[in-house]
Amino acid sequence: MAVNTQGTTSTSGSVASPGAGGPGDTPESPSVDVLARALEATQVPYAMCDAHLDVVWANAAFERTMGYDAAGARERQRRPVPPEARRHGEMARLRERLGRGEPTVAELSIPRADGSVFRCKVYFSPVPLPDGAPERWIVAFEDRTERLTHDAEQARIVEAERQERRSVNIIVQVSDLLMDVTDRVTPLHEIAALLRRTVVRWAAFYVNDGGLRPLDASSDLRPPSGRGNRHGESRRADGGDEAHAPQDAVQQLLDGDKDRPVELWLDHRHPRASASHWLVEQIARETSIEASSQDVTGRGDTAGGRAFVLPVPGRRRVIGVLVVQPRDEGGLDASTTTVLELIARRVGLVLDNARLYDREHRLAETLQRAMLPQQAEVEGLDVWTYYAPNSENAQVGGDWYDVLQIAPDVVGVVIGDVVGHDVEAAAAMGQLRSVVRSYAYDVTLPGPVLERVDQLVAGMRIPRAAGLVLSTLHRDGEAWRLRWSRAGHLPVLHARGGQVTPLLGAGGPLVGFGGGQRDTEELVLEPGDVLVYHTDGLVERRDRDLREGLRALEHVVAGVTARDSAGIGEELLSRLADHPEDDVAVVVVRVPDPRDAAERGRSPRRRRWSLPSEAASVARARHAVVRTCHAWDMPDAANAELVVSELVANAVLHGFGHVSLQLYDTGDGLRIEVEDGNPAPPVTTDGHPGRVGGFGMQIVERLADWGWRQSNRGKVVWAKVRPGALPPTGR
Repeated sequence: MAVNTQGTTSTSGSVASPGAGGPGDTPESPSVDVLARALEATQVPYAMCDAHLDVVWANAAFERTMGYDAAGARERQRRPVPPEARRHGEMARLRERLGRGEPTVAELSIPRADGSVFRCKVYFSPVPLPDGAPERWIVAFEDRTERLTHDAEQARIVEAERQERRSVNIIVQVSDLLMDVTDRVTPLHEIAALLRRTVVRWAAFYVNDGGLRPLDASSDLRPPSGRGNRHGESRRADGGDEAHAPQDAVQQLLDGDKDRPVELWLDHRHPRASASHWLVEQIARETSIEASSQDVTGRGDTAGGRAFVLPVPGRRRVIGVLVVQPRDEGGLDASTTTVLELIARRVGLVLDNARLYDREHRLAETLQRAMLPQQAEVEGLDVWTYYAPNSENAQVGGDWYDVLQIAPDVVGVVIGDVVGHDVEAAAAMGQLRSVVRSYAYDVTLPGPVLERVDQLVAGMRIPRAAGLVLSTLHRDGEAWRLRWSRAGHLPVLHARGGQVTPLLGAGGPLVGFGGGQRDTEELVLEPGDVLVYHTDGLVERRDRDLREGLRALEHVVAGVTARDSAGIGEELLSRLADHPEDDVAVVVVRVPDPRDAAERGRSPRRRRWSLPSEAASVARARHAVVRTCHAWDMPDAANAELVVSELVANAVLHGFGHVSLQLYDTGDGLRIEVEDGNPAPPVTTDGHPGRVGGFGMQIVERLADWGWRQSNRGKVVWAKVRPGALPPTGR
C-alpha cells in the first residue's frame, strides 16, 4: 500500500512496473520512478508528513512495523496517547525545531496496532518542493528496541553489581563488628544501626531466652511464654478460642518450624499470649507506631504497617530474631532479603559461639574454684589468698593452693602448679592436692611429706609433671617457725624490713621424680615478716624471661607499704598482674606486728575475696570487712560489718555459684560490692509472713546508699556505707 503526495491512497500499480525505466533514467542518475520504487522496497520504515506532522505516505516497511498504513497512522494520531508512549516535552521541542525548517532527530515511542510500543529514533528531513507546494517532511524510523533492551540489560547488570558490592560491603562491616563480640547487646545495636543506614527503614534484634526479650536487660517487658499458644492454652481477650485463630508465625520461627522470613502486619490483632502480639507491641514502642487493639480488616498499604521477621539461628535452636521494616511499599527485594538472611545467620553463629565460650569459661572457672579450698581462719596470722584463671583460656588449669589448720599451733601452706591447661591437668591437680593434704595432716615436717608423695605419685602414674612448695608454720610462743621443702617450684619470698630474700633452700626435683630424701629448711619469723607464695603466672611474660620477672616481683615486694596481707596482695596484683598470660595463684602470709595500729602504711584501697556459696561465708565476709576497716583506719566498722553481712547472706540464700566480695575506699566512705550468679535484682520487702527474715535490704537502706547492676556472671549489688554511727531506731 502506498500513499501519494496529496494524501490519497493508490495501489502499487500507479508506479511503473519493475524494470521499466522512467524518463531521464541513466546509470549515473536514477529516475524519480526508480527512486520511488527503492523507497518503497527498503526494509527501513519511511513515512512522509505534512506541516502538521500528519502522515500522508508510508512505505511497506512502515506498515509491517506498525501494523497500519498512512490512513491508520492519521486516525491513530487523533487518539489519546498511551502513558507509556507520551513524550509531551519531546514533542513540543520537536515541533519547535521543525517549525524552523531544521533537520531533526528525536527519540519517540510510537504505539503499534497490537498495542505494543515501537521505541525508535526518528529522523525528520525537509523535502525541497516548488514554490507554492505544501510543506513535506520525509521521516525515517530506526528501530531502537534491541539497543534499548541491551542498554536496559547493561543497566540491570551494573545495578546488580552495585547491589552486590553494597551487600558485600555491609557483610564485611557486620563481620568487623562481630569480631569484638563480648556480650550480646552492643554489637547487635550497631549492626541494626548499620542496616537502617543502608538497606531498610528500621531494624532491631531480639533475643530468644525462653521467649523473646529486648537486648537491653533493663527493659520491663515480659517475654511471651514458650509454645503455649500453639496448644490452645491461651485465650483471646474477647473470650474466643485461640484454636480457631491463625497460627503464630513468629512463634513458628522461634520453634524452628519455619526458616524463611515471615511478614508481620502491625495493624492486625494477634493473640495476647503470642510472640507476634508481644513483638508488635515492642515494635510500636521503638518506632512510635501504635498497635491497634481493635479489629482491622484492611491489611495496610504503607511500609510502616508491616515488618519482616527473620530467624537468627544457632546450632541447635533459634537464638533470636531480626525484625526489619522496608523502605517502600514493595517490601523486601530478593537482594535485600539475601543480605539480611546472611547477616542473621552470621550473627546467630557468632552469638552461639560466644555463648558456648562463655559457658565453657564459666564452667572451667567454677570447676577450678571448686577445687581450690577456701583458706582457713588462722589465729595469730594474717593470710590472704587469690586465684584467677587466664582470661584468654577457657580451659581449666593446674594451679592450686592450700591453707590448712593442721593443729592448733600448726598451719600448713601449699602452692603448686601442674603443667598444662586442660582437664587432664586439672585432674592431676586434684589428685595431688588430695594426696598432699592427707599426708600433711599425718606428718608435719615438709620433707618427709614430699617423700611419701613421691612414692604414691610414682605408683599412680599421674601423666603430668608438677611442682609445689610445702611449708608449715609452728607457733613458738609469740613467734612463728617456718619449715619448708620445694619440689621443682619457684621459691617463696620472705620480706623483712624492706629486704626480700628468696627461700632457695630445700630444693628438689618435680613431684614424682624425687626417688630419695627430701630436705627441709627452717626460718624463724619475726613480727611484721611477710611470706609471698606464687605461681609463675604472676611473673612470667612473653617479653621477658623468668629471671627478670622474679627480680621485678622482688622489687615490688620490697617497696610494699601495706601493713596487712590483703593490702600487700592487692599491691602485687596491681603492679604485676594487670594482663596475666597464665593462671595466677598467690598466697600472702604476714605475722602481725603490735606496731601496725600506730604505723598505718599506704596501700591500694581495694580488697577482694572469692567465697563459696555457703552459710560460713557470711562470717568470713564480716571478718574480712572488720580487718579491712581497721587496716584503713575507718571508724564505725560495725555499720560496714552489718551491711556486708546482709549482702553476702542474700547472695548465699538467693544466688548461686561463688560469691565475690570487693571493698573500695572511695575517700568519703567504704563501698561494698557483692557479686553472685543470679541475675534477678534484690527486692526490699516488709518481711516474710510466718517466718523470720526478709528485712535485710531495709537494714542496708538505713546504713548505706545502695543499688545493683547486671554483670557477666549475674549481678552485682553495691552499697556505700554512710559515715557516722548507727542511726537511732526512730529514724
